Amino acid sequence: MKLRFLGTNSTGGDCPTLYATDRDSYIVQGWRLFANDLLMQLDLGEGESAVEVPTELFEHVRQDGVTAGDIRRFEAPIMIVTAQGTCVVQGKAVTDAEALSQMSIPDYESCVEVPKKAITALLEETRGADLQR
Repeated sequence: MKLRFLGTNSTGGDCPTLYATDRDSYIVQGWRLFANDLLMQLDLGEGESAVEVPTELFEHVRQDGVTAGDIRRFEAPIMIVTAQGTCVVQGKAVTDAEALSQMSIPDYESCVEVPKKAITALLEETRGADLQR
């Protein structure tokens, strides 16, 4: 799988990052969820994982030609929105060696793959002022 860097909200290098793939999907790199309250709220299927990222990370879809960059609804694959302004994104755990070789992922981070249409649907539709699930 080939990746195209879309953006990050940090200058530190190893931090939540958004990539576009050549498979009509996005790779969301974010903080690992360990045995905590967030992880216990998820129903992860076979081969799935989840990461926590700042909600602002999705502004970078503009680099992929998407006209709207703000998340307007929080639904799958964005499973949880925290009081700290982060969200938990659930998707297929990335195991593709080619993709992993294109990223710098520290031990405290991981990444998931989500369909582009799942993210763009959250950008294009509005549900009013209530942004919590």
